[in-house]
Amino acid sequence: MHLQLKRLGLSFEKYGAKHGFEYEWAWRRVLENNNTWWNKQTFADVMTTLGQAVRLGPMLGRDNVKSRLEDGSGMSLAEFCYPIMQAWDFWYLFQHGTQIQVGGSDQYGNILFGIDAIKGILKNNPNSEFAPKPGEDPDLVNPIGITTPLLTTSSGEKFGKSAGNAIWLDKDMTSCYDLYQYFVRLPDSDVERYLKLFTFIPTSEIKTLMEKHNENPSKRLAQHKLAVEFVEIIHGSNEAQKAARDHALIFVSKFADKTGDKAAPDSEDEPRQQKLHMFDMPSPHVTLPRSLIYNQYFHKVLWSAGLVSSKAEGFRLIVNNGVHVGSQADSKQSMGDAISYVPVKTWPPNITEKFIIDDSLLILKVGKWKVKIIKVVSDQEYAKMGLEAPGWGEVEAKGEREADKELFQSKQKLGGHRVKLPLFAQQSKPAIKTWKPGQQDTVIKPNEEEAIEVGRKN
Repeated sequence: MHLQLKRLGLSFEKYGAKHGFEYEWAWRRVLENNNTWWNKQTFADVMTTLGQAVRLGPMLGRDNVKSRLEDGSGMSLAEFCYPIMQAWDFWYLFQHGTQIQVGGSDQYGNILFGIDAIKGILKNNPNSEFAPKPGEDPDLVNPIGITTPLLTTSSGEKFGKSAGNAIWLDKDMTSCYDLYQYFVRLPDSDVERYLKLFTFIPTSEIKTLMEKHNENPSKRLAQHKLAVEFVEIIHGSNEAQKAARDHALIFVSKFADKTGDKAAPDSEDEPRQQKLHMFDMPSPHVTLPRSLIYNQYFHKVLWSAGLVSSKAEGFRLIVNNGVHVGSQADSKQSMGDAISYVPVKTWPPNITEKFIIDDSLLILKVGKWKVKIIKVVSDQEYAKMGLEAPGWGEVEAKGEREADKELFQSKQKLGGHRVKLPLFAQQSKPAIKTWKPGQQDTVIKPNEEEAIEVGRKN
């Protein structure tokens, strides 16, 4: 989370500088986790400070509380206490120099409650170092709240997980290409408003852009401009240009094939036709040779499939449960038709091939939405196809295999639990045969795990 927000902040600064906004001291950012103070604070301390400063009247008078009490649906204690906890967060940050709380319009009541709570605390403690001093401008010392309208479509539909149309700023959740495509598909009724909300483009330029767009809406000039600008804000200029090129490679080339027109290159220095790795095209399907899958550690397969930029990144994702592999639903037998995902662990390299379906298919997932369906072919067939991938045709450096082995063995305990092989990859222990003098038949004693399983069935 910290790293992601730091990257976002740097992208914001570069994007602002591009439009003439130079860095100022007020741009400084600090990410705080309220656990750092809640875990050190007792409920009695909170009630002593906050309990005397707030009144039930304003809480019961809020529209959402009043309506639920009147219609009989009621409200849980946790929901009722939520604004109290948010008010305490505001009070803690207020003591550390944060004067303004910003939120969506749906947070208006909670923010207002926090402002009233802080004013009540300061009123009860007039000698506090945070209380307004005589002669001070109240606007410079009192808590302030700012709310912004919720982002909606032209039809009034909200954005978010509950509405089923959420987009993510994390590339593992929504790739740069998918983020670009999302804005390209926007209806004309939304695009002008979003250009004003999400970009630093001057309104005069937006007006000119919309006039050109309306001359031929099918070209979606405004949508493409919005898509490039938004991806640049979040992921930087290089990712934005790459997403635009990926779109052109798929859609512009298809249009040219149908019409006979040749699309212009993206710049004078960069011709459109270029040699691509097989995973440069924004598709979940890739092809890899058997030598890059069989008897290979999973972090190297992730790298070869283009899911990560380096083997080190792949290993980090595996250790943090960020990678899943397609498996049979119960993960107890050989691969079948019902597919579910199981987290990839620091397994030995001979386990990788056990997840291959029908000797030709491997499914990997990074995060929630970044999926690669890998078609496994022979090395000879892969060479004939003329494809390239990281690790293909490269001689493994001396000691690299041993280093990978040591790396994975160093993480055989994750989250306090020892890493176990997937159940369908485990070999059952051989049964123990015993014989006693005078006994006609050999007694087969099941191993301990089988005995437990038999006991469960009985």
